[in-house]
Amino acid sequence: MNPRFFGAIGAAWLASAALAGAQTASPPPPAMPAPVADNNAFPDFGYHEVPGWAKLPAGRKWGAVSGIDIDRDGKSVWVFDRCESADDGCVLHPDEDPILKFGPDGKLVKSFGHGQIVYPHGIYIDAADHVWIADGLAKSGKAGDVVREYDQNGKLLLTLGAFGVAGTDTGHFNAVSDVVVGPDGSIYVADGHDAKTNGRVLKYDRNGKFLMQWGKVGAAPGDFNPPHGLAFDKEGRLYVADRSNNRIQIFDQNGKLLGIWKQFGRPSGIYIDKNDTIYVADSLSNATTNPGFKNGIRWGRIADGKVIGFIPWGEYNAIEAVVTDDAGNIYAGFTNTRNFRKFARN
Repeated sequence: MNPRFFGAIGAAWLASAALAGAQTASPPPPAMPAPVADNNAFPDFGYHEVPGWAKLPAGRKWGAVSGIDIDRDGKSVWVFDRCESADDGCVLHPDEDPILKFGPDGKLVKSFGHGQIVYPHGIYIDAADHVWIADGLAKSGKAGDVVREYDQNGKLLLTLGAFGVAGTDTGHFNAVSDVVVGPDGSIYVADGHDAKTNGRVLKYDRNGKFLMQWGKVGAAPGDFNPPHGLAFDKEGRLYVADRSNNRIQIFDQNGKLLGIWKQFGRPSGIYIDKNDTIYVADSLSNATTNPGFKNGIRWGRIADGKVIGFIPWGEYNAIEAVVTDDAGNIYAGFTNTRNFRKFARN
């Protein structure tokens, strides 16, 4: 290893240690609840699909949707769409905007990002209503491998990583999956999408300066395969969708492992609402990949870790993203079955 590079990393780790000392430690989450007789026997609370709720521009079809989030108004929805394809449609259709904002009535009110993004994956709306996106690695081999911050009108404010250049150092990503902003404005990046890419979480300050990283590809506690989604709870704990390991790993803001949950299935996407209810999109559970679990959307309480609701879904490899609005409506992003749906209560 280059000594100058090691010195820079060492300095960053010392800086992160000083930061850790200044922060209040996050309390551990509840332990994983005792196993239940049937992991799929939870009520759906009367949710039903609202067909065709989101109105795309005339002539446009949905691509894969693995990234969605709620605007800070609590009722508008941001969607990160792969431009009519399950893979690299935004390369094939460079005139189409992959970042879409829908109002409470499902009408498209804003869009941007055409020609700038290769593989839409994760999206996050921060406290300032800025739009953060993770542009990852397509199956075709084309890659963005950057995290970007935009304002609400599509003005680029910050870029992390080097566009189209993969790497394992702190200035590059390999198959980046998600991004979230922490309570103090720090930026957390989930870097990796399978066992052949990276498997780590990186932390940067609010200006994009590297602070620390943790994790590697693997199945031991603290490892990832991959870190597919990120979310914070009210206590400032970071929840990571460790998908192929069939678990959610929970960390403090400095990478200390606080707990592991397996009761929510094989997680692709995580969302935690204002009431500390956790929603998990499970696209890949079946008798082979995760015995005892079916795919769909599960939700439960952060307070005790118990699952309380489940919307099963018959299509395999489908739902990868989930969020809710302030009214309790659930929105889901579908990848290989290419769709975006709203579920409302009866």
